[in-house]
Amino acid sequence: MASHKFGQRGTGLVAYRSAGCFQMSRIAVSGIVGPMSKPFSRLTLSRLRGFSRACICVLALALCLPFAAISYAQTPLQEAIARLSPQQQAILHAYESARIAYAKSVDAYWKRVEMKRKRRKTKIARSLPLTLDDYVAEQPPVYNGPKRPADIMAMLPKPPKPPVKDAPTPIPVVSDFLREAQATYGFRPDRVPEDDFMIAYALEAVKLGLSRDQVVRVYALETGGMGTHDLQSGYNPRTGRAASTALGYAQLLAANSIEQVRKEGDEFASRLERLAQEPGVPRDKAQSLLYKAALVRRMNADARRVRDGWAAHVEYAKTPKGLAMHALNLDGDIGPWMQVVKLRSVVEYARKKGLGRLNGAQLELMNLAGPGSGFEMLVPPGRDMPTSNFFERGGYERNPVVHERTGAELLAKLDEIMDRNIQKPGAQKFAAIFDRIQRRLAEGGRLQGGHAQSSTAEQSPLSFLNPFSR
Repeated sequence: MASHKFGQRGTGLVAYRSAGCFQMSRIAVSGIVGPMSKPFSRLTLSRLRGFSRACICVLALALCLPFAAISYAQTPLQEAIARLSPQQQAILHAYESARIAYAKSVDAYWKRVEMKRKRRKTKIARSLPLTLDDYVAEQPPVYNGPKRPADIMAMLPKPPKPPVKDAPTPIPVVSDFLREAQATYGFRPDRVPEDDFMIAYALEAVKLGLSRDQVVRVYALETGGMGTHDLQSGYNPRTGRAASTALGYAQLLAANSIEQVRKEGDEFASRLERLAQEPGVPRDKAQSLLYKAALVRRMNADARRVRDGWAAHVEYAKTPKGLAMHALNLDGDIGPWMQVVKLRSVVEYARKKGLGRLNGAQLELMNLAGPGSGFEMLVPPGRDMPTSNFFERGGYERNPVVHERTGAELLAKLDEIMDRNIQKPGAQKFAAIFDRIQRRLAEGGRLQGGHAQSSTAEQSPLSFLNPFSR
């Protein structure tokens, strides 16, 4: 939980070549990134770091210069400040001073959070109990200084366009995953109709012991209750850009796919080989399944060469092989299983920790924050601590749903969103598919090879489980 889309850095201070010095960007001075931005106190705190803070310091120094010195300055920024009245300069100075103090307090807060997090990891590794002292009990600082003086900011020079070299690298999208899969492994995922993918997903979930409530409510939150299996987080078809690499009903990141292939690749391949041997499977389908099994084993061998750890998986996910592995989520035979197995791993983690049964919101909380951090938010003392304790600073700042909440409050918020999204058409169809599978099982049917099949009947196509088919 899967994130992603918030503001550029490094655009605040640029070389002003004609004057032989620096010009301040109004982006940094005003604390905004455009006319549609929210007030600074509601923005992500990351905009105070990097060049933006350097710009604030430049402005603060400019404001500290004697008025006569400023009047002879050659930069457009200093010339603009020199034209301000003493009262306007005082207002601007008070605002920027408050901003600098706020930035320092935010940095200090997150340093404490990181220190406490490292301490908790050490204690957990040693099986030591966690206490209140292992957490930061306060929410992140909120800016409460002078308001942004919009009229004064309007008198300052407009910022130049950021250098092209500062443009962020675009996040890979579905077309990139498919291209690298073909180029790197000669693999082209079998794309199936959405209904068939959803039915296969539900069948695999039932076989692995996941409930309708768990799977459908995770789907409702992650996709808004109407997403497709190739849905990518924040994808804009007009620009071709996405917010993250998260894909599918459970919104697996590319790094999640590396982790899954590395840990579960042998199981994936063995399952495909078993499916190929089932009675009644057409010869061409059996050959396709065996080909995919061999492919997954190759991917598994490659993934095992990567150091086991989230940071290493994130980096490998940016490589051609890593992008190709993420395309497995789009295959009709592999994708449903791959995402369901990820959810199963979260359930198994909770069971080992003593939580026998997770509801949909609890499963999603652990899926969103990671099993370890999510579990901490479900039990004392972590459930009563600010959510900032459980997320990296960047992830926290990018995800407004976690802001200014405790673990328990975040769980309640997820439940609230799920209750709303569960009424959407996609979630309703998904729930109906689960209900039909359960009725089939109650009538003496059994699940085999991605099909629901009675003990005496011939294999039935997946479409018979679709409650909306004719």
